[in-house]
Formats: sequence, structure tokens, C-alpha cells
Amino acid sequence: MAQERKAAIGGIYEWPKRVDPSVSSMQIKAASIKAALDDAGLSWGDVDGLYDAGDGDGGGGGLGLAAYLGMNPTVIDTTQVGGSSYEFHAAHALRDIASGKCKVAVTSYGSKAATLRTPIGTGGPRGGGTWLSNMENMYGSTLISNYAMVAQRHMHQYGTTTEQLAEISVATRAHAMRNPEAVQAMTDLQFVGVREISVNDVLESRVLADPLHLLECCMISDGGGAAVFVSPEVAADLKKKPVWILGSGEATKYRENDGDITISAGAQSAPIAFQQAGITPEDIDIAMIYDSFTITVAVMLEDLGFCKKGEAGQFIADGHLRWDRPGLTINTDGGGLSSNHPGMRGLFLLLESVRQLRGESTSQVENAKLAVAHGNGGLLGATHTGGTVILAAD
Repeated sequence: MAQERKAAIGGIYEWPKRVDPSVSSMQIKAASIKAALDDAGLSWGDVDGLYDAGDGDGGGGGLGLAAYLGMNPTVIDTTQVGGSSYEFHAAHALRDIASGKCKVAVTSYGSKAATLRTPIGTGGPRGGGTWLSNMENMYGSTLISNYAMVAQRHMHQYGTTTEQLAEISVATRAHAMRNPEAVQAMTDLQFVGVREISVNDVLESRVLADPLHLLECCMISDGGGAAVFVSPEVAADLKKKPVWILGSGEATKYRENDGDITISAGAQSAPIAFQQAGITPEDIDIAMIYDSFTITVAVMLEDLGFCKKGEAGQFIADGHLRWDRPGLTINTDGGGLSSNHPGMRGLFLLLESVRQLRGESTSQVENAKLAVAHGNGGLLGATHTGGTVILAAD
């Protein structure tokens, strides 16, 4: 299948601080959009599409954000599906731009999770009284306990080891130490030992939810950023080379009586994206995979097609993941484990994919041409979404 190039990411920006009490989340969003437009060589007046996940001091969403920015977009998309919202936005931008409904669209994110001490993952049950939670909340289930349950099941079902999962943390920390913003993030968040880590370091860190250790769990940070989606006509006159959106896939998964919690929504969204892009997982150079926890990455490696179900542990042990080794490279900015995780990390997967395909990453993979960004929203092992986006260098 020919690779169609009907929409691209033309500009990006990532908020540099991971602890920033001086600004609001809406200020992060607005400033990031302006900086992403500058990166593309575009202006506010060029924007006719607005995608938003409803974050930003209660003033987000298509209505509130448009008013805050003083914009009158012809396309408004307020899809909110957790951490994968921004992959969904990229998918919808590809659809809307290809159909001629807009030419320049923006998506943005802003969060003050660290400053506000938001207990992401370890806080108590959420959504009390809803049909979706009334069978779980009385038992005290937390977000992290769902992921720990998936890890336990994966280990039981396939023989995956804690040492294999720990290698994910080791690889992403190695990338983070090459990224000055990630190093500053760990310093500002008072990490113990801002340095490269070993498997032993991971296994000796305290257990937060058995079998997940502290160093297998994402940080909680402030942060945000923005991306600009453009039509081919606009892409021809950008300041920098565009990064093309070749394919996308969207899916939802939830608990079922006969379901397998080690299979994520990515098993449905990834084949759709790869088919549309006209490529296979073997063609991919870099993968930006949502790393809320190490088990998230392991499951997604399988469901995206980089290895068979149950073989992620061996795939990791074979020496993949790091930027300076042969094979698949992941999360070269340091990921949610060691760079930033303000609550919904999907946008940063797109941003680092663009940096890699432009040749701008701090852990640059030589001759990177094709990337996959895969977001996970909600709770792995329970109701969650998967968004897969295939991207190509110009």
C-alpha cells in the first residue's frame, strides 16, 4: 500500500519546567501553542482547528479554550480519553485535514500535578457512585493496583521476571540523563540519585504495589506542550521539515468475564494504524510508548506487534530499548519514568517522535525515518483506551 501524506505535524513545543508554581495550566497551554506555531513559522490567524482534552484550570475544552485564546475555529474536537487523548487528536486531525475541514489545527496540554500535589496513581478510588466504579471502590482499588495486577498476571502467565521489567526503567533513565530538561526535572522533584541506574537499583527501590517498585512507576510532574497539525499545502512552506501522519488507530478495552487483562486496547488500535500507513512493526525505527509503569511498556511491545504475546520479557532481555543499541529504541526523552508525567502523557510521545524524525533528539537514533507513538488512557487491566499513530520523516 502506498504511503499517503495527507497531514503532518508542523510545529511542536514542550514546556521546559516540571515544577513551575509561577504559571497556571492554562498559561502553559497558551504559551505552548504560541511557541509551537512559532516553531512552524505560523501565526494565530492561521489556526482553524482546535483539539482539546478539557485540561487547564477548568477552562479547557473547545468552548473555554477558544474564548481564552480569542480564536474562532471551524473544527472543534474535545475528545478526552485519558493519556491517549493526543493520539486520538492526531488521528482526528488527519481525518479532518484530509477532508478539507481545516488546514492548521492545534492540540495542547497543561498540568500542575506536582505543584498541586495531585495523588495520581496512589490516591483513593475515583468516581464514587458511578456504575463504572461501584463494584471496585469499596475494595480500595487504586490506579497503581490495577497495573500491579496486570504485572502479576503477566508474570504468572508468561514467566516474565522483575529483572526484565526493570530493564525498561534502566533504558529510559539512560535516555533521561542525556536530556537536560529531564535531569532538571529529577533534580527539582528531589529524586534520590539523579544518575543512570541499574537493574539492582530498581529492584532495591521500595515496592509500591507488588510487584511494581518505585523506580518502575512514573514521576508526577508539572508540564505541558503543544503540537500543530497542518495540511500538505501548509507543510510545503514550514520553517522546518514536516513529520507526516501516515496512519492511526483508536480502540477501547474494559474488563470482561472471559477477558485477558494482559491484552490492551493497543492490540486493536495498532493493526489499524499499521494497515493505513502501509508498513509493519518491523519497519519502525523508534517507538514512543506510554510508560506510566514498566508493565505498560511490556504489554504494549507485544500488542503493537514488536514481539508475540508473552514474549516481551525475552524481547527486552535481547538488548532492545536503548538508543545506542541495535534493535527497537523507546522513549528517548526519558519517558514518564524519568522525564515528565503530568497526568496525561500522550502529547509528549508525539513531541519526541517529531524530534527524532527531525534529528533533534538528545538521544538521537541514526537515520530514524519511521516512528510509532502509542498512548494508553485510563487503567490498564480495566477500562482504558489505546491510540496508535504512525509518523514518518519528510
